[in-house]
Amino acid sequence: MDKTTSGWIYGLLGVLIFSGSLPATRMAVMDFDPVFLTVARATIAGILALILLIAFQEKRPARGDLLSLAIVALGCVVGFPLLTALALRHVTSAHSIVFIGLLPLATATFGVLRGGERPKTAFWIFSAIGSAIVCGYALAQGISASPVGDLLMLAAILVCGLGYAEGAVLSRRLGGWQVISWALVLSLPVMVALGFFTEPPVFGSIGEPAWIGLVYVSLFSMLIGFIFWYRGLALGGIAAVGQLQLLQPFFGLVLAATLLKESVNWSMLTVTLGVVACVAGAKRFAR
Repeated sequence: MDKTTSGWIYGLLGVLIFSGSLPATRMAVMDFDPVFLTVARATIAGILALILLIAFQEKRPARGDLLSLAIVALGCVVGFPLLTALALRHVTSAHSIVFIGLLPLATATFGVLRGGERPKTAFWIFSAIGSAIVCGYALAQGISASPVGDLLMLAAILVCGLGYAEGAVLSRRLGGWQVISWALVLSLPVMVALGFFTEPPVFGSIGEPAWIGLVYVSLFSMLIGFIFWYRGLALGGIAAVGQLQLLQPFFGLVLAATLLKESVNWSMLTVTLGVVACVAGAKRFAR
């Protein structure tokens, strides 16, 4: 199997795992404060990452890698989880999932800025079409309902795209799981300290769905998914494999409908099918 194909397979596995992130976050914020949820998921994943790094006796990153790791931590460990948790206090996970269709464009843009990639013009056309479909949906369906929720989701997409691209570049030197692990460990002291100030006064009132959501975003969204995702981006290219994120809304809508019993209307499905159709075109012209 060639490197590019392996990258797409790893990337698809990462997207499948990430597809459950927003529904799981929605479950968690029903009882957990968004700030505590962000801190808790980073702390749990950070402790596990530290154990992995010690167990495999991984070398410490070079001093020159610390800035990149800090960007990954700010974008993927803190920024995206916190902003989406806050957004999901205003919008449903089914609504927010559609914004994930903007992630490929954000990731590709930062891939050019940070990774030195140069996709063909046709790639940008297909990527822009997919993003325009998503923006059109937001304007037609959601911006009048909750502008705060939509703005928070847009901010989350920007910081996540930066974190994805920066981590992918760094993973070429450190390895995929090592990048997210070091980013988690780097932020661990701050997360542990904040945990004492943001924890709920009583845990007995937290429902089972919220605990399940916390476990999922801590183990899968914060750590396991990144192992596959950064590996895929490094092997197949940031801009190219990043287009697989256009499939994430489809998987996420299915989970939102089946697990949370949220309404998935025809406009959501139409938008999802539209952005999925852009994957093939963008993939063809990514290099």
